[in-house]
Amino acid sequence: MSQDWNLSSRGHVCTATGAPFEDGRTICSRLVFGEGGYVREDYLQEAWHDGLREGALSVWKGVYRAPPPRKAEPLRKENAEALLRELIETEDERNRNVIFILAVMLERKRLFVERDVAVREDGVKIRLYEHRGTGEIFAVPDPELKLSEIESVQREIFLKLGGEAPASEEAIPQSETAAAEAVEVDPQE
Repeated sequence: MSQDWNLSSRGHVCTATGAPFEDGRTICSRLVFGEGGYVREDYLQEAWHDGLREGALSVWKGVYRAPPPRKAEPLRKENAEALLRELIETEDERNRNVIFILAVMLERKRLFVERDVAVREDGVKIRLYEHRGTGEIFAVPDPELKLSEIESVQREIFLKLGGEAPASEEAIPQSETAAAEAVEVDPQE
């Protein structure tokens, strides 16, 4: 018979009072078995009393460590999508690299799905992306960027979206992976 040990992680508020825990404060925790299985409960030290030991499988003290703040996405999907649509409408050949990188970024964010790759008579690869939400198809020429070219394109995208361009050592991964894997950059890391 297998035992399911799917325990919840430490809470962020006191089970008794609902007050949020402060970083560095001592908290008391207990493990009980309820109708749904094992349940972890966390309490402010001031809210803890010996009666809570009753029926507990385990009791312990610890120091609450607040989780790090969530990092904002460096480029929100809707901003990247809006920029992509705007650049496609301009039909300006100078935006070819930016359009390609934006399409790959949206694919990595699971907003686009690559459906096919066609090769025109002139040898240019055309990647066909389908928008998951709308079903629209985007035909994006693949400029076959070199890894060394991606950083400048990323900087251009950040600037076009009104963001701060990432530092150069953050922009390009150390290993030479495919260009598509190098496009998702988080300047906050």
